[in-house]
Amino acid sequence: MADERVTALGYEFACLDDAILAQSEMKKIDYLKEHLDKGDADTVKALYDKAIDEKFFKTPVGIGFLSEMREYLIDTLDYSEDEVRAIPLYMFYDSTSEKKKPAKASEKKKEPAGVLFASIVLNIALIIGVIIMFWIAKNTDQPNILNYETAITNRYAAWDQQLTEREEAVREAERELSLELEELGME
Repeated sequence: MADERVTALGYEFACLDDAILAQSEMKKIDYLKEHLDKGDADTVKALYDKAIDEKFFKTPVGIGFLSEMREYLIDTLDYSEDEVRAIPLYMFYDSTSEKKKPAKASEKKKEPAGVLFASIVLNIALIIGVIIMFWIAKNTDQPNILNYETAITNRYAAWDQQLTEREEAVREAERELSLELEELGME
């Protein structure tokens, strides 16, 4: 079915869908020819531009009509070549250009390989840097995001121990004072 070629409107198409598209474009062309005021240059130019923008015509039948409109705008309605847009074609017509594409693609693959290698080396260096920073942060005496809880707990434990020792010293001093007062009979 893929090798089935269809002839329509003087063209041989690769498939039935393309032939049907060409016939629908021919109906559009016939309608435009009937209803278009060819004397109004602005209308013809606007229609030409809209047909290009909206991609109304894709087959050789429609492209041929656009070519006729372009020639009419330039030859009859006195537009310059620069004022009338070129007709865009959306296909490759030179089979050798398809053969050149893979070679260009392989050349492009060589370029990113160097970029990929540099990226990998840079990522490894960054990972090593991050590991070193975590090691330094973990092993420092200064409180930081990794050891703040331990540092603060140790600091408060040391304060608590100092306070306990002072309280004990004060109580001992009070006991001694109280014993001395008893010996003196003052109490």
